[in-house]
Amino acid sequence: MPTWQQLRDAKLDEYADAADGWGKVSSRANSDKDRVDNGMFAKVHHSQKGEAATKAGGDIQQLSRNYQYLHTECGLVRTALNGLATELASPQKKLKQALEDAENLRFTVKPDGSVEYPTDSLVLSPGTDTAEHGAPVPLAPGKGEGVGSADANKGKAEDIAERIGDAVREAAEIDGRYAAALRRLKADPGLEVSAEDLVDAAADTKALQQAAGKYADDDRIPHGRSAKENADWWNGLSQEQRDEYATLYPASVGALDGLPSTVRDDANRMVFAENRAQIQTDLARPAPNQYIPNPNGSYPAAILSPEYKQWQKDQERLKDQLKGSDSIQARFDATGEGGLPEAYLLGYDKEGIGRAIIANGNPDTADHTAVYVPGTKTNQNNFDEDISRMTDMWRETQKWAPGESVSTITWFGYEAPQSVATDATQKDYAYDGSPKLLQFMDGLETAQGGPDNSHTTIIGHSYGSTVVGDASNKGDLAADDIVAVGSPGMLTGRAEDLDVGKDHVWSEAATSDVVPAGGKLAGLGGYTWGVETWNGVPYNAGYVQTVPSDELFGAHRMDVDTSGHTSYWERDSESLANQAKVVVGEYDKVNEDD
Repeated sequence: MPTWQQLRDAKLDEYADAADGWGKVSSRANSDKDRVDNGMFAKVHHSQKGEAATKAGGDIQQLSRNYQYLHTECGLVRTALNGLATELASPQKKLKQALEDAENLRFTVKPDGSVEYPTDSLVLSPGTDTAEHGAPVPLAPGKGEGVGSADANKGKAEDIAERIGDAVREAAEIDGRYAAALRRLKADPGLEVSAEDLVDAAADTKALQQAAGKYADDDRIPHGRSAKENADWWNGLSQEQRDEYATLYPASVGALDGLPSTVRDDANRMVFAENRAQIQTDLARPAPNQYIPNPNGSYPAAILSPEYKQWQKDQERLKDQLKGSDSIQARFDATGEGGLPEAYLLGYDKEGIGRAIIANGNPDTADHTAVYVPGTKTNQNNFDEDISRMTDMWRETQKWAPGESVSTITWFGYEAPQSVATDATQKDYAYDGSPKLLQFMDGLETAQGGPDNSHTTIIGHSYGSTVVGDASNKGDLAADDIVAVGSPGMLTGRAEDLDVGKDHVWSEAATSDVVPAGGKLAGLGGYTWGVETWNGVPYNAGYVQTVPSDELFGAHRMDVDTSGHTSYWERDSESLANQAKVVVGEYDKVNEDD
């Protein structure tokens, strides 16, 4: 426990100065990490091939991980020192006020915290400060005997002693919390940060969250608020406060729609790196004993142990999570390949079927932005396919809008149906997913600075188009164009009902794609009065159900030269080119069905 003298003499501004130094190291490490990820990988892709490129890529990944670890740990030290200084300011102020009161009353505070005071019978000799009568009486702090005493000085001294004791005890509690957290913040010697180190960094973060909860509480982060409210909260913080919240609560900050993409990316990459390390560490753990004696004493003599069965289940889950994280890491590593811009991780969650939101290029500053919503069976096992579709889309847009900046985003931020036969026939997945999509799109527009700062297209594939349709039905969807690809229905019967207006609704459907017809059987389309036509020839009339590929729906029906339900993003295909033309606003170049 600190003494009252130590609390009195503590120079809290020195803690703050030290925190600034650690903060600079953390920020520099983060900047260096960005340069490694977005610059060095690009140079390797340009200059190295084969085994040399693989070796160089591995070295760069290790360097990136080293900087990530430095960024996290140094940021935690900064936050701990700032928190310690801020919290100690209160008991130090209480102590100094008590000491000042003692001095004004000519009481003496002893080294052990007790207070000596003159009795009420004290009479001063004329012209001196010397007591003529009465003797000082020591009072141990916290006793309380003087309350209500006829000797007023005794009560005053006791109050001062109590306040000194309270201040010291409060400081001791604060010091204990932060000392325990700071003791954790140390690294092993060497320059190679391992998966175990990143797992330890995650544990360090949790320990400091508990220690610094009074200084920077997760409850102060605007969970469940609008994108504008999120942005207003962020903009109201100092840069130091922003850095501290992002370091201490990276998952919460990374999930906030409306914040700058660079901020969300930094926070989510921290979460991603630590989660990926935890997955790798857990996968490497040895299996428990496979067999145990049969407790029934009957045949067979040995049975699989419950621990082993659980281990097997955990292994399957971890393998899925690792595959998903491998897909995301592969996109990070591809930066610079074929001119591919830097990636931004705008959302990540490894639990369940997983979640991932990945942008190619910074959407906050893009002239054109495309948001792709995947459909049924999307999960961590096939993240790579959905990520690749938008990297191919980005490359295709470069042919039609040279010199203009484009960001293409894979948005998998909802619980996608996992079964074609059962889940994909239900509307609940769209009802649950559409508010999340609306929130993300609002956040994108907020970060971009308003609706006029980027031309935005939202592309829904398969059941993803159903989610897009429901989002448009529920509220003001922040998009300029909607593209429905292989759509089973958008829960509305006409293109004009969608937020973007009929002229900005586009559809692609291969003749061999059975999903549009299946969507009608499931009732995922919308009903409208009208005459159904095929190539302009009427064949049905009345109150009918339509999907985006139907002529009656009223969307621009784009030419498709691919087959099946999953080939709309084949490189060098007209199917991909037509989507890209919409994304960059080259509407007059889109090839449509006559």
